[in-house]
Amino acid sequence: MNKINIGLTDEQRHGVMNLLNQDLADSYVLLVKTKKYHWDVVGPQFRTLHQLWEEHYNALTENIDKLAERIRALGCYPIGTMEGFLKVATLKEQADKIPLATGMVARLVKDHEQIIRNLRDHVDQCSDEFHDQGTADFLTNLMEEHEQMAWMLRSFIEGEALQPDGKHQPTETKSPVGV
Repeated sequence: MNKINIGLTDEQRHGVMNLLNQDLADSYVLLVKTKKYHWDVVGPQFRTLHQLWEEHYNALTENIDKLAERIRALGCYPIGTMEGFLKVATLKEQADKIPLATGMVARLVKDHEQIIRNLRDHVDQCSDEFHDQGTADFLTNLMEEHEQMAWMLRSFIEGEALQPDGKHQPTETKSPVGV
């Protein structure tokens, strides 16, 4: 087989692959959590969250495939086992008791925000350290999708009164929606 000649050294390609494999691993951990919460949510928010999380896990599944294919496009191989994912993921499993619906949402917000922070760092590394603007652009798009998902989840638990001009209306207390 011919040596890959895409304008990146082997060291650059493997550096990018390591970043992408971490992003892939985190995406898998988040997918599993999202699926579990989709199955287990109960209460007055059931239908809304059940549908929202179905949308999210479908998007995560597509992104997982894109991450693995990006790794392959660089001539490398993606991690493909749960053991491997858990070794490099920055997200952790939470095998404790299943929280209430708003607790589920809060945990997923925290995980999306962790992924967003990681992706910001990986975009910079891909561009500055590894000179792979293509992967930096790819990761920027993934980051924007996670920002959207985090915003939707955050909005679910941050219910606030707003004035028509978008300014916060003074309120005495804030409580999660549906609690």
